[in-house]
Amino acid sequence: MSSVWTHTPTMEEMQAHSDNTAVSTMGIEFLEAGDDYLKARMPVDQRTVQPFGILHGGASVVLAETLGSVAANHCLRKPTQAAVGLEINANHIRSVASGWVYGTARPHHIGGSTQVWEIRIEDEQGRLTCLSRITMAVINRPG
Repeated sequence: MSSVWTHTPTMEEMQAHSDNTAVSTMGIEFLEAGDDYLKARMPVDQRTVQPFGILHGGASVVLAETLGSVAANHCLRKPTQAAVGLEINANHIRSVASGWVYGTARPHHIGGSTQVWEIRIEDEQGRLTCLSRITMAVINRPG
C-alpha cells in the first residue's frame, strides 16, 4: 500500500505543534503514523471526565477532531492550503472510567476540496468506546 501522506507526520513535530493548545491541556499524545492511519491516546482523568466520573463525550470528540484534523493537514496537495473542520459526529458506544483511550484516524476520502476521516476510539482492552467521522474542508490558507 502506498502512503496517503504528502508530508509524513512525525510524533515530535505534531506534539510540538500542539503545545499550549487544547491538545496538550487534555494530555493527548501522538503515538504512531502508518501509511494510512494516525494514532494518539488520551488519559481518562480529571481533565477528561464528566461529573459522573466517566470519559466526557466532548473529550472523545476533541481527540477525534485532533486526529482527523492533523491527519488531513498532512495530506494536502499544496503548501498554500489548510484543512479545517466542516462537520463532525460521534457515537459514544461504551463508557470508560480510568486509564487511556486510543484513537486511530483513517481516511475514507482525500479530495481536493474535502476529506472524510473515520476515527475509532478504543479503551485499553481494545473495545470500541466511540466511533466518529469528520469532514474537512480544504481551503486556501488565510493571509
